[in-house]
Amino acid sequence: MTLDPFLLYGTRLVEPKPIRLRAGKLEADLANGSLRTIRYDGTEVLRAISYLVRDRDWGTYSPEISDLKISQKDDRFEVGYRARCNGPQNTTLLVDVRIVGSTDRLDFEAEAVSETGFETNRCGFCILHPIVGIAGTRAAVEHVDGRIVATRFPDLIAPWQPFKDMRAISHDVMPDVMAECRMVGDTFEMEDQRNWSDASFKTYVRPLALPWPYAVPENQPVRQKTSLIIRDGRRGPRPSAAAFGKTIKLKLGARTGTMPAIGLIITPEEADATLSAKTMLSEIAPQELLFHFDPGSGHGVEALNRFAAIAAIHRGRSTLEIALPCKQSPAFEAAKIARQMQSAEFGPDAIMISPSVDRQSTPPGSKWPDCPPLEEVYAGARSAFSGIRIGGGMLSYFTELNRKQVPDGPLDFISHCTNPIVHAADDLSVMQTLEALPFITRSVRAIYSRKPYRIGPSTIAMRQNPYGSRTMDNPSGARIPMANRDPRHNGRFAEAFALGYAIRALDADLECLTLSALTGSSGLIAGPTEPIQEGGRRPLFNTVRTLSALAGSSWQECLSSSPSEVLAFVVNGTTGARLHIVNLTASEQTIDRGACTRVSGDASAILQLAPLASAVFPLAD
Repeated sequence: MTLDPFLLYGTRLVEPKPIRLRAGKLEADLANGSLRTIRYDGTEVLRAISYLVRDRDWGTYSPEISDLKISQKDDRFEVGYRARCNGPQNTTLLVDVRIVGSTDRLDFEAEAVSETGFETNRCGFCILHPIVGIAGTRAAVEHVDGRIVATRFPDLIAPWQPFKDMRAISHDVMPDVMAECRMVGDTFEMEDQRNWSDASFKTYVRPLALPWPYAVPENQPVRQKTSLIIRDGRRGPRPSAAAFGKTIKLKLGARTGTMPAIGLIITPEEADATLSAKTMLSEIAPQELLFHFDPGSGHGVEALNRFAAIAAIHRGRSTLEIALPCKQSPAFEAAKIARQMQSAEFGPDAIMISPSVDRQSTPPGSKWPDCPPLEEVYAGARSAFSGIRIGGGMLSYFTELNRKQVPDGPLDFISHCTNPIVHAADDLSVMQTLEALPFITRSVRAIYSRKPYRIGPSTIAMRQNPYGSRTMDNPSGARIPMANRDPRHNGRFAEAFALGYAIRALDADLECLTLSALTGSSGLIAGPTEPIQEGGRRPLFNTVRTLSALAGSSWQECLSSSPSEVLAFVVNGTTGARLHIVNLTASEQTIDRGACTRVSGDASAILQLAPLASAVFPLAD
């Protein structure tokens, strides 16, 4: 059965299938000029090797690829192509690429040249190591001066680059198999992309301490090369890799906890639409409404009047999220907002406050912007909002919280967001970001221990860009990084992503999880300019309603033999124990739930789960 792409992705623009390249036990997928999921003997060695060009807002160019040539033999493959990037003011950059793979080596060479000169924040190779099975394990880094240092990949997420001045890095792929990644043509360094919820360690060209944007000079070729060398020291017969089309097995685990409260984000711009959809708000019954308030964007007492009207029809709690301008003293600005709240008769249960300037990232080598001490911000909030819980952290992403760790002593809870399209927006990369969530939450717990902890709003689309001057417009509904609208929010992709997100975050013992708005481009129901019928329910509606109904219930982990494809958990609620399963892939999956020994009645243990679908099964007592 072929499903309508719009049902799955909210768009009929379908990603081209990658081309599988093979040379003996070495395999890679060629997609849009990049190599993805590079495996040796069935094990992922590198997540990707890409030649990327980024603009001054860190947006990634989508190059025009021409003259693609592919040659394959049993023990060798070759790829060649030309990529063209069209920049502002009629500037262009041409990149000639040659890729050669053999049984134990992969070479990716590129030469870039511009006849016009070309402005960029980054132009060159990005090499991605996976995180699962790699984080915390040993590595050897060769520096540009020839020194070789024995080290480890970070286990907890490193706020700054763990490795600099790199020429090569080696790691163990499996017992007696080692992989070396060698870079030529510039000085490389590595950042821990788990900061942004990417499921990778990224080695990239041009240190961030150097100025950016910078110019590729006219008619001066820039040559780079990345090589992957496999050293297989195994002897004797070896088992073959698992066959394609395997059955994914589920079994109950030992860990347990309590399901978090579910929140919805509401902005002043969507307040009237939210009031008009009050029936659906009641049906979802979220435990928390998170109201966004930014005086720097003109929000004032009128916004608070609207928030008060919504809070009056809501049966749960509410939090006011404040981006404090900090143009005057924090105490003065907080007191002004408190007076506006009193005038609007709006009394939230909590305040989440952060300096507005902290929404922008401060990359390595950059000057921290002027900002009052956070202790002063929190003291001003305590004074102005007496008797209300005060939360802090970041209105942006874990990256900023990890780099500017807030003093939590004066705070009642910590909060941050995540976004899956900071660096890449293809379907595979977005869904893989779920792998990073347990590392993020464990890193937060390492900093803030058992402090009450919230995440969100965390949507596929980016609500604000900490790394540039703007989010990217997306009128055609494409898959692009840093976009303020994402088509997959309209499809089953968002439904599966949100349920997978909730499962991956279970161990964090969250107080509240916010994954959506009620209305607007990241809402649960469609507005007048959306590609589905106005007022229609997006598939994500079902996930958020289900999670809201489960809030406060006890959960038990369910282990998947392939968590990158299928996730599951068990909830013990008022209606008994139920097994929740979600397929994170665009392929039908065969699942064996027989090891969940409490399968109800005579139900078959084997099931077929459709692409990006979820299912619920009762379990016997």
